[in-house]
Amino acid sequence: MVFAVFMLIVCLDLEGVLMPEIWEAVADSFGIPELRRTTRDEPDYGKLMRYRLDILDERGITIDDIQKIIGEMEPLVGGKSFLDWLRANWQVLVLSDTFYGFGKPLMAMLDMPTLFCHDLIIDEDSRMITGWKIRMEDQKRETVQRLREMNFKTLAVGDSYNDTNMLKEAHFGILLNPPQNVTEEFPDFPVCTNYVDLKRLISEAALTLGE
Repeated sequence: MVFAVFMLIVCLDLEGVLMPEIWEAVADSFGIPELRRTTRDEPDYGKLMRYRLDILDERGITIDDIQKIIGEMEPLVGGKSFLDWLRANWQVLVLSDTFYGFGKPLMAMLDMPTLFCHDLIIDEDSRMITGWKIRMEDQKRETVQRLREMNFKTLAVGDSYNDTNMLKEAHFGILLNPPQNVTEEFPDFPVCTNYVDLKRLISEAALTLGE
């Protein structure tokens, strides 16, 4: 069934919505529990990234090591079919605070949806990650804002602190499996815990936005 509102663009976070958390997979693979810390725990993205890169440098973990782990990841159960359903009905953008060096193999697993994210700075001799380059500050919110300025209707789905500005900027925002502290801090967003309920809520919101 094709729902109304061709002018609707659905903006999705990547990790926690379609794919598992990359840094958690790296943490588990190398046995470094400190790397399981994500934006669910630390909303200051710059502080979190510096913390991560210091650990990688200390342990001698290269971009190649991380890409190997990413290549063995799989979408969340039901994530690929959910995305397929979504793309069959509306336009979709994946807005993530990951990096193209991490995200490209994941996009291949998802049949190459459009991904907006950031860049890593790599030392080509050592293959160590020495820094990162933000596409623009608060790029998720900024992207949704620009879409609205172009008279698109927008719906956003995220799971963490770094998604909340995007959700607030969208015409309709949804949290998927957020941690309790995010749910409590942002009680105005509806919460889904599975793709079945998420599809239902998106369908209802799309029809409302089309009125």
